[in-house]
Order: sequence, then C-alpha cells, then structure tokens
Amino acid sequence: MQPQWVPTEADIERANVTRFTRFVEQRHGLILPDYRALWQWSVEHPGEFWQAVWDTFEVVSHTDPGPALADASMPGAVWFPGATLNLVEHVFRGRDPESRDPQSPAVVHLDEAGNRRETSWAELERQTAALAATLRAHGVEKGDRVVGYLPNISEAVVALLATASIGAVWAGCGQDYAAPAALDRLGRLEPRVLVTATGYRYSGRRHDRLDELQRLREGMPGLALTVVVPTEETPVPDTGDPTVLDWNDAVAGDHSLDTLPVPFDHPLWVVFSSGTTGPPKGLVHGHGGVLLEHLKALSLHLDLGPGDRFLWYTSPSWMMWNFLVSGLLVGSTIVTYDGAPSHPDVDRLWRIAAEEGVTVLGTSPGYVLACIKAGVVPRTDHDLTALRTVGVTGSTLPAPSSLWLSENVGERVQVASISGGTDVVSAFVGAVPTVPVWPGEISVPCLGVAVDAFDADGKPVRGEVGELVVTVPMPSMPVRFWHDPDGSRYRDSYFSAFPGVWRHGDWISITERGSFEMHGRSDSTLNRHGVRMGSADIYQAVESLPEIVEALVLGVELPDGTYRMPLFVVLADGVTLDEDLKERIRAAVREHASPRHVPDEIVAAPGVPHTRTGKKLEVPLKRILQGADPERAVDRTAIDAPELLDWYREQA
Repeated sequence: MQPQWVPTEADIERANVTRFTRFVEQRHGLILPDYRALWQWSVEHPGEFWQAVWDTFEVVSHTDPGPALADASMPGAVWFPGATLNLVEHVFRGRDPESRDPQSPAVVHLDEAGNRRETSWAELERQTAALAATLRAHGVEKGDRVVGYLPNISEAVVALLATASIGAVWAGCGQDYAAPAALDRLGRLEPRVLVTATGYRYSGRRHDRLDELQRLREGMPGLALTVVVPTEETPVPDTGDPTVLDWNDAVAGDHSLDTLPVPFDHPLWVVFSSGTTGPPKGLVHGHGGVLLEHLKALSLHLDLGPGDRFLWYTSPSWMMWNFLVSGLLVGSTIVTYDGAPSHPDVDRLWRIAAEEGVTVLGTSPGYVLACIKAGVVPRTDHDLTALRTVGVTGSTLPAPSSLWLSENVGERVQVASISGGTDVVSAFVGAVPTVPVWPGEISVPCLGVAVDAFDADGKPVRGEVGELVVTVPMPSMPVRFWHDPDGSRYRDSYFSAFPGVWRHGDWISITERGSFEMHGRSDSTLNRHGVRMGSADIYQAVESLPEIVEALVLGVELPDGTYRMPLFVVLADGVTLDEDLKERIRAAVREHASPRHVPDEIVAAPGVPHTRTGKKLEVPLKRILQGADPERAVDRTAIDAPELLDWYREQA
C-alpha cells in the first residue's frame, strides 16, 4: 500500500515537533533520527519527556515543581508534586506577547443563521476577569463547581476560563440534553453556579430552553447564582430574582485577571462518559495534566500555533470541545460553531473553513461520508488554500473516506485521523506532520503514550487484533472519578483486566510499519466461532454503499447456546432492501472485511440510536436483543432517539 500523504522536507523542517526533537537532542546528548525514535524515548523516559514539554512551553509554577514524575505507579502516578499553577494563566500569558496583537481575534463565533462575531484576546481576558469577579462576589471559592448548560458559543469559553481562573471546577453539557439527562450529570456535582442560555438553533429549528432552565434550577438546590445568555429570539426573563443575572451584567466592567495558583492535580473540570449503560461516570482532570497534554497534542501533533485558526465541530457535551478551547493555549484563534454541520447545505463546514481561513479543521467520519454521498467537491467549490490538516475522530475513518479527502479537499492536506477518549481528554494514537498517512490507518502512537495491543493473556501482539492498552502513566489520566471515594470504580474501569496496565476498551491492531487500525469497542465484540472481530470493519464495508445511510451490527449470545449476528441497515430514501441489495451488502463485507464478518441476517431498520456524542448504542441494544428490559438496559435520556428502543425490543 502506498501512503496517500507524505511530508515534504519543508513540512518536516518547519514542524513544531522537529524543533522539539532538536531541543531534546541538545539537552540529553541524543541522536533521534525520526519520529519513531523520539516516541520510543518519550515512553522509555516519561519523566524526562514531560519535563522537556514543561520546559519547551515555559510552563510557570509559582513554587518549586519538584521532579516531573515522582511516582510512576499506575494508577497513582505523581506528577510535579510541588507545582502550583493555573491553566488559565497560560492561556493569556503568551510566550511571545509581542507576536500577538491583543486586538486580534481569540475566538470567532458563527451560528447557523449566518451571524458572526469576533472576541479579541483583550476582550476575552476582560470578560474572563469580569465573570471571575462576579463568581467571587457570589461566594464561589476554590473547589466549588460551576456548570454550563450551553450551546457551542463563545460565552461557554469565557465561563470555563473564568471558573478555572479562581480554582473552581467546570462541567458542561449541550442544550440538546433534556433537563433530566443534564441533571444526571451536572446535578450530581452540587453546583454553586449555573451558566446557561435561553435556547439554541439546530437544522433550521429554534429550540427554546427556558422551561428546561427552570427544571435545572429546581434540581440544583445549592445554586447561589444563575447566569443566563440571551439570544435574539429569547431575552433573559425578568424574574425579579437577584440570583439570576443577565450575561451582559455578569461580564460588565473592567477587572484585573488574577489567576489562583493551584496544585498540579487540582480539579480543572469534570467530563462525563456517555451514561448509556448506567449513571455517567464523572471523570475529574487536573490543571497540570491537561495543560501539559494539550500543549503537546495541539502543538507537536496538530502543529498549531499563533496565526492558525482551529475549528473542530463539537459541542460542550464532548471532550473535543475542551480540546478545542485549549487551542488558545498555543496562541491559535479558535472557531466555535453553533448549529448542524450540514445545514443549510451538506458542505457547510467546508464553507466555514474557506471563509474563515481555517488551518486545522476537525470533523467526523459520518460527516465525511455524508459529503461523499452528496457528491460535494470542497476543493473546487471553496477556497481551501489555508487548510493544512483535516482531523477526524469519533469512530474509525475508512480508507475510501480518507482517500476521498485527499482527492476532493486537497492532496497536500494532511488527514489526521486520531483515537483517544474522554478518559484522557486527548488521543492515544494520531498523526504528526513528519510521518506519512496511509489510508484507513492512524499514523503513529502519540508522544508520551506507551500504547500497545494485548491478547487475552496480557501479551503484546502484532498484525492481529488486540486490546488497546497503555503501559506507562500519562499526566492527563483522570485524577479520580466523582463520587468514588475509595477509587474502586476507577480501578475497575481501567486496571482490572491487566494489573498496572490501562485497558481502554478498544480493539486495535498494530501494523508492521507501526501504524494503527481501529476495530471498535471491545465491550461490543463480535465473537463468531471463537474468532473475535470488531464492528468497525463491517461498518466501513457497508456504509460505503450509496443505498445505506447507516449500519449497526450486533453479536448476540442466546440462552440456547446459539449465536446470532444481525446487521441492521438504515436505507436511503426510496431504497428497498431486496435480495439484490442484500447480496451486494454481503459481498462488500466479504471483500472489505472477511467471510467471517458476513452477518446472519440483514434487516432494514428505521434508524440507529446513538449516545449524545454520536457513538452507536451497540452494548445496550445487544442486551435488549437478549431480552433485557430497555428501561434497565439504557437510560433513555442519554441517547438521541429513545423512541427507536421499542422497535429494537420487537426484534428480540
């Protein structure tokens, strides 16, 4: 197989990771001829590697930080035990203040209706300082929780920064969550402040959220303050309640931004798991771990820096929103978009990228597939000369989709497919601007991530499917779970399968060139005749057919000892699932996956339910087909189309 993208000598020479490599070589007297050598050093000497990241980005600690890695136990690693710092200080400090005009845009916000507004670095800092002063005036202290029920708007960025600047803890979710689902997450944190908006717009439709706001306030009895962002359609209601503030009043006035230094592991935010099979886990991440991990990932892997514009299509419910906000750490302008990626036209994201001069655009395999099926050609329809990288995550990017990006977006545009998780708010495997991209593969293990593939006995495997594991601690691994006082849920989630080794729950294979192929979640494994397979391989084959909108495959062990592997397909408009189409589906699976992957039956379905972050609901639906009560198998408020559960129950 030939790579679809190969870095030029100029690409390699100007890459941030090349400068970092030279820094390491000079400091430690090493010769690191390529990325693979740098990665190997980073996982064999994690303390020295993360110290190099700290020093390269001139991280500021207000006390002696101590050794980079004082205890390498996993779980229980201790990083920079004496450090006191604040992530927000590093957002506004800037390593080279003279290179950044304070009036240049820090955040560009766009919405579905075509409205656009810029927030300069100076104004972002002013609003952050003003909101921080408002929080303090209402009694918010270090460790208190501030939660956001917000669309992907610039006010959400300010709210996170203001919260973190005073040592309070942020958590957020999008307004597509109904109040019960939002309370399942945010309410458990016993917040002192709720920041919200009167509504949002999606796919051309206005969604008013005043009723949901009232339900949230009733479910959060400890609130001292509610800050409400007005919209054009719905102003902030005049309730006469002094604890309800209009956003414009909450960010009024000039205040100095005084960031509070906190310990390295002091909670920065709580992000939540999908919550489809039980109460969502609240993953607590620390200031220092996120700061180091995001500086590394954004600068060394995505090659972002001052002058870049960074857009990742996301929502505050998903860790990629936190990742997007961290683009500010490296001096990039971030672009927030509130709306559907395909409204009013499928190519909406490409249009935004062209109009805003986006250099790194992040999207999903589903959006790429929608563009393919719609026949759009972004490179001819839009001026994408500024675009350098297209990042893709959320699920596996099939080889045909990856090649389509090169052919239809730009042959010199790097396709940066990545895979990671909310658990570490970053990627385990991804891309780097000095290594080629092969279609259908993820190019490299990320720096400082000792990723491997293990068989059931805990032994490394190559060229075959294994469990994705991490054998050396990362600073952005969770500090703890919320409401897990003895750490038992945390240990059971990651360390019960292989003691001392992080098991993530993904199937992965490592190729002979050291790249990676993803095969889906290991908790939804297909196991036919004793051979374990990943669902992602089937989706790649089936969803490439123009007649298929989406597919879902389940491996169901039945009480009589038999094994059923149905494939559910959502058909394009006007398409009928006849025998000819079924045979073409089987042929595609045989050709692009293997004969073992061919399903037992193919069933037309009205839709596929997903988590709120877009992942297919494989495990709960498997349990429903085994006879479980849908009300016990899944929390309906945690999925996008709960009405579909009844249809799948009928298939049991």
